[in-house]
Amino acid sequence: MTKLNTMVLSLVMSKPRKKQGNPDFRHRVTVPAPESKEIESRLFELLSPGTFANLKDVKDKERSLRSRILTLPVMSAIVLSLVYRQVQHLTDVLRILEVEGLMWVSTMEVSKQALSQRLNSLPSHLFMVLFEQVIKKIREKSRDKELAPKWASVADKFSSVWIADASTLEAIKKHLGQLKEKKGQILAGKIMMVVEAFTHCPVSVWYDGNPNCNETNWWKSLLSILPVNGLLLVDMGFYGFEWFDALTDSGKYVLTRQKSKVVYRTVRVLWRTSHYKDEIIQMGLHHTNPCRHPMRQVSVLWGNTWYNYLTNVIDPDVLSAQQICDLYRRRWRIEDAFLLTKRLLGLSYLWVGGANGVKMQLYATCIFYAVLNDLCADVAIALQQPVEQISIEMVFRSLYFFNRACLQNPQLELIPWLVENHRSMGLVKAVRKRHRDNAKRSLDIWEPALT
Repeated sequence: MTKLNTMVLSLVMSKPRKKQGNPDFRHRVTVPAPESKEIESRLFELLSPGTFANLKDVKDKERSLRSRILTLPVMSAIVLSLVYRQVQHLTDVLRILEVEGLMWVSTMEVSKQALSQRLNSLPSHLFMVLFEQVIKKIREKSRDKELAPKWASVADKFSSVWIADASTLEAIKKHLGQLKEKKGQILAGKIMMVVEAFTHCPVSVWYDGNPNCNETNWWKSLLSILPVNGLLLVDMGFYGFEWFDALTDSGKYVLTRQKSKVVYRTVRVLWRTSHYKDEIIQMGLHHTNPCRHPMRQVSVLWGNTWYNYLTNVIDPDVLSAQQICDLYRRRWRIEDAFLLTKRLLGLSYLWVGGANGVKMQLYATCIFYAVLNDLCADVAIALQQPVEQISIEMVFRSLYFFNRACLQNPQLELIPWLVENHRSMGLVKAVRKRHRDNAKRSLDIWEPALT
C-alpha cells in the first residue's frame, strides 16, 4: 500500500460517523412550567418557617445548616420547584432563581457546581423529616373527610388500611447513560412506597440502592410503622409464613394473594358457592417452620380463572369475602402512585447520580404528590365524586390553564374554576365498558350468596 493510500484511508477512518435518525426528533426540550400560587400557598401551609426552625440544631459536616447560602429552606424551595414546575435541568432552575426567585426564596445567584455539590452533601434524611411532617399535617386535615359508604364500614373496623409495594428505578436510570457510579456501573435502586387505600395519600417511602433487593427486606420496616389493628394490602412479593405470624402476634393484619403451589389443610369451610369459597386453612404442613397461625383463604371464580386471596382476618363479620376481593382490587392504586410519581412528576429522570441526591428527589416528589393528592380530594368533594374518579394527572395539567386564565382575571380561585371547567379539563374519569362489565360480573358472583 502506498503512502498516499495510507493517508487517504486514515482520513476516511477518522471521519466522524453521521448520527442515524431524523434530527427533528432528537433532544426534545420543554420549558419550565409557570409558578402556581395555589400549589405554593398549600406548600406554605405545610412547610412554614417553623418547620425548618425545628431542624436548626442538625449539623452538616460540623457546620450549621444555616451558615451557608444554600440553606435547608433554600434547597427545599429549589428541589420542590424542580418537581412541581417540571424543570428538567439544574441550569434552568438556577436561571429562575436568579431572575424571579423561587417560592419563599428571593432572587440570588448560585453556580451549578455549588448546587450539584449541595445535592450530594445535604443530608437526605432532612427531606425525609420534612416529608413526614407534611404527611402528618395532611392526614390531620383529611380526618373529617367522609369516605364512600362502601368503604366507611371497613375503615371503621381497622385503625388504618394501607397499600405497600416496591418498584425499581433500574430500567429508568439506564435511559440516562451518564448516571454512573465511581465503579462504572449504572446507578440503580428500588423504592418502597406505602399509601392509604381510600385517600391515596402517601404514608411512607424508602429507597434501597440495590435494584435486586427483595420486598421481604422491608418486612421489619412495614411491621414497625403499621399500627395495631391496621390492615396492609400487598402482593405476593411480600409472601412469607414468618411475616404472617409476626403480624398476627402483633395484632396486625395483611391481605395478599395466595401462592398456587402452597400445600395447606382446610380447617373449616365458612361458605361455598359455585363462584367462590371462603375457608380457614393451615399452611406449611411440610415446612420446617410452618405457619403457626391459621389463615383465611377466599377463592373467587372471575371469568374462567380462580383467584385466591389470603388474609389473617379470620372473622367474616370483620371483613366479608366480598370486601376481601374488592379491597385487593384497590391494591392497584399503588401502581397509580408509581405511575404518577415516575412519569408525571419526573421521578423517571434523575438530577444527580449519587444516592443522596436520589433520596432527596424521591422525598420532594412524594411531598408534592401528597399536596397534589390533597388538592384532588378537595376537587372530588366540590364535584361530589369519589376521589378515585378524579384524574390526578388532569388536575395537575389543568394548573397551566388556570395560570393562563389568571392573567386575564387575577380574582379567580382554583377550586371553583376547576369545578366550572371540569368537563373541558377532563377531571372526572369516564366509566368505560370494562368497568360496567366488571360491576355486572361482581353482582353475578355475590348476589346469590347474599340472597
